[in-house]
Amino acid sequence: MHKNPVSLGLTSAALGLSLTLPGFAEADFFEDSKADLEFRNFYFNSDFRQEGASQSKRDEWAQGLLLNVESGFTEGTLGFGVDAMGLLGLKLDSAPDRRNTGLLPVGDDKAPDDYSRGGVTAKARLAKSVLRVGTLLPKLPTVLPNDGRLLPQTFRGAQLTSKDLADMTVNVGRLTANTERNDSGHEDIEAEAKGIKGGRPSDKFDFASASYNWSKALTTSYNYGGLENNYKQHIVTLLHNFALGDSQSIKSDLRYARSLKDGNTNIDNTALGARFTYNISGHGFGIAYQKMSGDTGFPHLAGTDSFLVNYVMISPDFANPDERSWQARYDYDFAALGLPGLSFMTRYLKGDNFARGREEGTEWERNTDIAYVFQSGALKNLELKWRNGSYRSNGGNNIDQNRVIVSYTLPLL
Repeated sequence: MHKNPVSLGLTSAALGLSLTLPGFAEADFFEDSKADLEFRNFYFNSDFRQEGASQSKRDEWAQGLLLNVESGFTEGTLGFGVDAMGLLGLKLDSAPDRRNTGLLPVGDDKAPDDYSRGGVTAKARLAKSVLRVGTLLPKLPTVLPNDGRLLPQTFRGAQLTSKDLADMTVNVGRLTANTERNDSGHEDIEAEAKGIKGGRPSDKFDFASASYNWSKALTTSYNYGGLENNYKQHIVTLLHNFALGDSQSIKSDLRYARSLKDGNTNIDNTALGARFTYNISGHGFGIAYQKMSGDTGFPHLAGTDSFLVNYVMISPDFANPDERSWQARYDYDFAALGLPGLSFMTRYLKGDNFARGREEGTEWERNTDIAYVFQSGALKNLELKWRNGSYRSNGGNNIDQNRVIVSYTLPLL
C-alpha cells in the first residue's frame, strides 16, 4: 500500500522507538496521530503618514506553508511520542524600499526569495503529565509566541505540563533559544520594553504557572517568568463568566503584573488591566482600562505578543512608562443571523499620561476585522480575513495599515 511522506515519517519514528523502548506498541502511536498542512497567503501594507518618515510604506506579499505532525503516545504507564513541524515562506512581492513588514527576513539588500525552518519535539506522558523537549510554542501569560504574520515564532527548550491535580493545570520549563516569526536561525533570547536599558541576550528563560478552575465560570492563575540578567516577572489573572440567562453573559478579565530588574537592567513596571465584555445574541460590547507604573514599560520576550488587555494591532501595547489607556470594542457573530463563519470586530483605544519629550504623550488606534470561514463543501476550512487599522500620536509614527490573509488547512491524518 502506498504511504504519503507524513505516514512514512511516522513509521520511521515508530521503528526508531521500537528499537530503543521495550514493549513499544504502535496502536496508540498511530491511532492518536494527526497531521495537517496550512496554506497561508498574506498581504501586508503599512503607510507612514508622518512628515520626515524614513520609509514611506512597508508593502509585501508572501505565501506560507505550515506542516504540523503530532504523534500519539506509545502504550504503557510511560508513553513516548514525537511531534514535528516544517515551515516554509515564499516571497511573492517585495522591494528594498518597502520591506520589513515582518512577513519576510530583512536581508542586506532585499528580502530573500524563500526561507524555512523545521523543528522536532520529543514528548513523554505519565498519567496526566506531559514533558516536551525540543521545539516549543508555549502559550502562557509570560511567553506568548507571535503568530500574527506568515510563520509562527518558535522557541527551543523543555516544558512540563501537568493536569494530575483536579481542576488545576501546572506548567514549568526553560527556554534556551528563540526563532522570530520572519527568521530561520536560532538566537539567544532578549527582552523588549519601552525605556529598557542594560539588557543582554540570554539562553535561560525560566517559567512556571498554575491555574485553577474554581468552577466552570471562574479561573485564577499565577505565572512566573525570569529572563536571566534581564528581568523577573509575576502575573496574576482572574477570569469570570457570569451568565445572565440563555443568551446573555458578562465576562470579566482582570490582570496584574509586577516586573523587576535582574542583573544590570533598569526594568521596573507594574501593569494593571481590566476588561469587561457583555454578550447578548451574537453581540459583544467590551470596555478595557490599563495602567502602567514604574520606570519602564511592560517587558516581554523579543518578538512575542504582550500579555496586556490593550495589546492590539499596530501600537506596541500602549505600555509606555506611566501610560494609562482605555479601549471600547464591539464584536458580532453573524451565526445569530443564520450566517455561521462570518464575524466582525471593531475597537478604539486612547492612551495618555506618558512623557514624549517635554510634553504629555498621547496616542490612539482604531482596528476593524472582518473574517469568514467556509463551513462546508469543497472550500470547508478556507478562511478569508481583512484587517484594517489606523494609529496616530503626537510625536511617534502615524500609520494606516491593511492586512489580507487567506488561509486553508488541509488535514493529512
